[in-house]
Amino acid sequence: MEGTTTAFFAGQVTLTQLVQNLVYASGTVGALTVVAGLLMIDAGTTRSANLYNSTIEKMVGFFIGFATYFIIGFGFWAGQYYIMAGGTMMDSLKDWWFFGALSNAHAQTVDPAVWPGLNTFQIFIFFLACFAGIVNVLLHFAVSERMKASAFYITCVVATVVSSVLSWAVWGSVGPLTNAGFHDFFGIGFVYIFPTGIAMVLVPQLGKRPGMFAPHPKVPSYKAPSIGLAATGLITIFAGLPMVILSCLFFFDPETYAVSVTMANTSVGIAFNNYGISWAGGAITGAIISYRTKNYIYLLLGPLAGYVSGAPGFDVYLPWQMFLVSLGAPIAAWIVYNFTSKRQIDEHKLFPLFIGAGFYALIMVGLVKSGTPRGGYFGVTEGAYAFQHGQISVLMQLAGFALCLGAGILTGLILSVVLKATTGLRVPEDAQAEGLDKLFWGLENESKS
Repeated sequence: MEGTTTAFFAGQVTLTQLVQNLVYASGTVGALTVVAGLLMIDAGTTRSANLYNSTIEKMVGFFIGFATYFIIGFGFWAGQYYIMAGGTMMDSLKDWWFFGALSNAHAQTVDPAVWPGLNTFQIFIFFLACFAGIVNVLLHFAVSERMKASAFYITCVVATVVSSVLSWAVWGSVGPLTNAGFHDFFGIGFVYIFPTGIAMVLVPQLGKRPGMFAPHPKVPSYKAPSIGLAATGLITIFAGLPMVILSCLFFFDPETYAVSVTMANTSVGIAFNNYGISWAGGAITGAIISYRTKNYIYLLLGPLAGYVSGAPGFDVYLPWQMFLVSLGAPIAAWIVYNFTSKRQIDEHKLFPLFIGAGFYALIMVGLVKSGTPRGGYFGVTEGAYAFQHGQISVLMQLAGFALCLGAGILTGLILSVVLKATTGLRVPEDAQAEGLDKLFWGLENESKS
């Protein structure tokens, strides 16, 4: 029988290992809570006649990204550790693709000398697969109601693979840019800025939605059905992300010693408090902008901008520094929002948050925490991957932003050419105005506004 011939490595299934497993499993719960919050925001701000179609496309896009990541994505991210140890990216892909030896092994049957803490890394596949799906959900916010479903779903597969490769370079501690000094604790580069680059290419080609900037014969004005539901989605995201913070930490002996995924010195309490105060700072400035301009949107975008401003540096800021940085984030987002609105660019979420606040976030980490040691890997004392050999710098922050946005733009350019020549890219304007729920699903809404 298999049970009598298979080796058993008790060190892989200790109570300490279980605690770490639960920590990282909680991150998957947090990520799924974020998805729920994003869907609420979409439901509260999408025109009623397109609401079901918009929601279902986001859900399908999420699971396409999720499944694609399971098939091939994780091997790219894990490849940085193989290369550090003298292996290759292909070794990682062989071990961690859908049918790979390590992705399908029971932890207790794998020698810790081969791969310690296997359960944790397997759970990390689920965790990062959620964020691969979130990349697609965010992209859909920019192209919703205008992009053909077939074109969007193809884009989801490609975006997942490219963002997975990008995560190897810019998120972790021993990837090419992170090891050299680029610092991004929460991964806003490959999760937020990358899909924004794709959107920068697609949005101008998709055009404006009927009624968004000027009356349309069938859509006098574009009306959000429930801002209250959108606000509830915002708080749902706020509630889910603390669990994700735990999954962006590595824990070493002594058992509660935490360093960030970039190997910077931090602690659970500081990272949590930075997260919370970033939302507060963004909410305060966002409320001031909203009351001064009589525009409700910044009561929603303000807290999110504050969060984005802190996401690259929750591990290294002190709470008072985080608060001051987050106060300025909604202003950066507001500048981009005004710029795009005056030019009737129909994208009001990704551009302000991830070009405005995202650029501000990465630069502020470089300015405020310049020289902070990080990078390498714990326990390595010399060589290119020595623990905390690298330092945060403005130059590397600029390089990381340029790489992530540029990768998105290049991906969008290639996809737009291919999609136009195959499935087509844009839903006709008359169909948009009539309502995609009725056209595709036979659903009638009480209001077509």
